[in-house]
Amino acid sequence: MPRFVVFGAAGMLGHALMDELAARSLLATGLDRRACDVTDADACLAVLAQLRPAVAINCAAFTDVNGAETQREAAMAVNGAGAGNVARACEKIGSRCLFVSTDYVFDGAKAEPYLETDIVNPLNVYGGSKLEGERQTLAGCANSLVVRTSWLYGPYGRNFVQTILQRAESGQPLGIVEDQTGAPTYTRDLARVLCDVAVSKLTGVVHATNRGACSWYQFAKSALDLAGLSSVQLSPVKTSDYPTPALRPANSRLTDTRLGTAGIPAMPTWEDGLRRYLLETGRIS
Repeated sequence: MPRFVVFGAAGMLGHALMDELAARSLLATGLDRRACDVTDADACLAVLAQLRPAVAINCAAFTDVNGAETQREAAMAVNGAGAGNVARACEKIGSRCLFVSTDYVFDGAKAEPYLETDIVNPLNVYGGSKLEGERQTLAGCANSLVVRTSWLYGPYGRNFVQTILQRAESGQPLGIVEDQTGAPTYTRDLARVLCDVAVSKLTGVVHATNRGACSWYQFAKSALDLAGLSSVQLSPVKTSDYPTPALRPANSRLTDTRLGTAGIPAMPTWEDGLRRYLLETGRIS
């Protein structure tokens, strides 16, 4: 039975991935930052040499998109160099390496959904740091796979849906961006795909998101409607009306062209993922 190591196991995605591995009765060791800081190359090699996993899945990440604009070195250390440390350690002990990346490696200027082979051009430091992580992972480990995803939310940690519902319940009017489009992705669904691709022969880059796409405004409206909060004042706004330190791509849609060829089932729609998330968190029954 293959043994897995999950870096960033205490995070939103890492926690869901540990649940999925346990549900499949797969042997797995989860590492948070205290157990292994990915910015420490020696620590990465030592822990992997001790555990000897068949697969290491790197979910460790600096995820503060706006904060990365003023903390570039910290973001690059975790998302870029840290990914390289994990990948090179995997190569030395003969493990497979998976790295979770982001839609933000693209600039959003393309009209259609992005393919795995499209030219990357991140608009912000976070996207640039994840792109560096992609490059270091692929260069550092021959048996490696980069999994790009988008707009993650799930039962562990804060996320967009949770924030929207809490603000709605407090009676706050909501202005949500309507001119950024992507695929909200439920961590439970992505965790299943990560387990599937981990034992596949895929290498290089794949895209994995819930099917379909929407704007942040449409995503918020769907969550409010399902949760019985449709009476809350919700207004669409333009990105230009809601400036943030980090620029975001207008088009974050990703097309999966490779998972099906490996026999991995397509992910559910984003609407289905949202409904199941609200059920799991007790927002609907």
